[in-house]
Amino acid sequence: MSSSLVAIRDAGADSGGIYSPAKEKAANRGRSSLLRRLRQFLGSHKLVLSIFLLCFLALSTSRIRSLSGRNPHYPSFSSSSSRGGYTVLINAWKRNKVLKQSVAHYASCGGTDAIRVVWSESDPPSDSLKAYLKKIVLKKLQTPHKPNFKFDLNEEDNLNNRFKPIEDLRTDAIFSVDDDVIVPCHTLDFAFTVWQSAPLTMVGFVPRMHWLDHEKNGVASYKYGGWWSVWWMGTYSMVLSKAAFVHKKYLELYTHEMLSSIRDYVTRERNCEDIAMSLLVANATDAPPIWVQGKIYEIGSSEVASPKGHNNRRIKCLNDFISLYGSMPLVSTSVKAVDASHEWFW
Repeated sequence: MSSSLVAIRDAGADSGGIYSPAKEKAANRGRSSLLRRLRQFLGSHKLVLSIFLLCFLALSTSRIRSLSGRNPHYPSFSSSSSRGGYTVLINAWKRNKVLKQSVAHYASCGGTDAIRVVWSESDPPSDSLKAYLKKIVLKKLQTPHKPNFKFDLNEEDNLNNRFKPIEDLRTDAIFSVDDDVIVPCHTLDFAFTVWQSAPLTMVGFVPRMHWLDHEKNGVASYKYGGWWSVWWMGTYSMVLSKAAFVHKKYLELYTHEMLSSIRDYVTRERNCEDIAMSLLVANATDAPPIWVQGKIYEIGSSEVASPKGHNNRRIKCLNDFISLYGSMPLVSTSVKAVDASHEWFW
């Protein structure tokens, strides 16, 4: 995998990041000659800048703490760079056409070591579907060794299933993704290089934020903000697991070490497993996640719309989970990772 020049950009200074390249060019009009000289200077110091970023991100995730408050009962772990690339973990839901597109795409990405499909339907996948997907993976997967493709079958429909530990993994890196989300291969591979520099944190493409709403009798209440809140405020504290890298050890921690009351809540409400994972990682690291700037595509979003009151349910989830933790684990940041080789300005 080729190396990439990584830039650190302040989201607060560029809150339109992903969607407005023209906005950036307009904002910098009149300074083109200065920027050309700056780019020449930075281009000659790519190695130094890359090393600086790696050190910065590694230091941001150096502290590990317990899952429940600050008692040292949390089993710490260390991680080297992920062996042989990453495993794509696709959460599937009754959309075989979409699943076929998703598997075919991720099998064509050079960093993909394996593809696992989390299947939580009452009926198992048909033989024809399994045969088709295995054929596609064998044809497109670019790794030199035998491709690892498998359905992980679950007897009940439960959102916690997407974070169950997986046997026979060859990689530390897990790319958790919904079946209808497509991340271009070059963007995905860049995000993987960012994750390698900070493998204990979450690295993803869909930022979300929280902020203090009010405090009464010593009890804080928080708001949950979607993309437009992130865009407006220029800060975030979560990246959603619909498109994010996470270390495989967090699957073990989510299933076996995280408070069972949180998993029960997710089962009962059929929501917020992604918020639960964000809190888990933040509580373990005392560090923010890393938002990677890059376009992603939702190929089946029209089939599954957010229900009415979705954001209010998310706010309730966030506050209920925080009450179970006893404190707010999330850490806000305005830093995002940018692949400078694909930017006009950075």
